[in-house]
Amino acid sequence: MPTLVLIRHGQSTWNLENRFTGWWDVDVTEKGVGEARAAGRLMAEKGLDFDICYTSLQTRAIKTLDLALEEMGRLWLPVVKDWRLNERHYGGLTGLNKAETAARHGDAQVKIWRRSFDVPPPPMEAGSAFDLSQDRRYAGIAIPSTESLKDTIARVLPYWEETIAPDLKAGKRVLISAHGNSLRALVKHLSNIPDDEITELEIPTGQPIVYQLADDLSPTDRYYLSER
Repeated sequence: MPTLVLIRHGQSTWNLENRFTGWWDVDVTEKGVGEARAAGRLMAEKGLDFDICYTSLQTRAIKTLDLALEEMGRLWLPVVKDWRLNERHYGGLTGLNKAETAARHGDAQVKIWRRSFDVPPPPMEAGSAFDLSQDRRYAGIAIPSTESLKDTIARVLPYWEETIAPDLKAGKRVLISAHGNSLRALVKHLSNIPDDEITELEIPTGQPIVYQLADDLSPTDRYYLSER
């Protein structure tokens, strides 16, 4: 029975500052470090082990994975990093404080940008301080100017089907360290959650979600590790 564990990165500096982060690269806070280490200890205590790990190209997810693996004594495990597991791109909202943005544009509009399934935020303007076009980790990648959750799903799921799912079908135990929206994409797919419900799903930082999967990768069980 294939085992898949999903973990959202530990608290980041912009989580703490209540800012839209998206593709911008920020680090984890001291609390985030603690969350990542606690997740690793919990996975070890519960007897979980892995054969391969996946993460995004963003520091907060990579560091969370490394800290958890260090607690498990598994820093030697192979790790694959891919931009398709990055957080949703928040476009022109990147870097803005969420409360200030709501005061300027209204709670209803900000909720649409944050929580609608297929309405993206305003695109990032050319020359923005948060433009990543010169970041060499994204060389050759068509960086989006903004993304809805639907757009995020459209890049995550092909990567799942082409790369991660074959590992699970081959019997490998997989750990994915990623972000709130890229993980929403996977949870929506695996648990068959409707479009209008997935936007309300909150994925807490640093809490491993365990999927026990049948051979066809349909879930037989899903739970937060802290609840078992």
